[in-house]
Amino acid sequence: MANLDFSVIKQTPLRWFAEGGRLEFRAEVFNLLNRANFNIPNAGRTVFTADETRATPAPLVSAGQIDRTVTSSRQVQFALKLVF
Repeated sequence: MANLDFSVIKQTPLRWFAEGGRLEFRAEVFNLLNRANFNIPNAGRTVFTADETRATPAPLVSAGQIDRTVTSSRQVQFALKLVF
């Protein structure tokens, strides 16, 4: 599994607001490269299935298909913080 997170912070002093006042801008990016980390194919399922109407097991249609990822896609968030 590979994942790359990135954040940038910019602090701007606000001399007119308070003695130590500043405005902080933060940008955070999770899964920066938008890499898909795939889950194990059909985890927890059997490859063959049978029901009470058939005597022989029928193959599962979705056997071996990857249908979900382990991690989420790229997410970006911005924040402003006033420090006084």
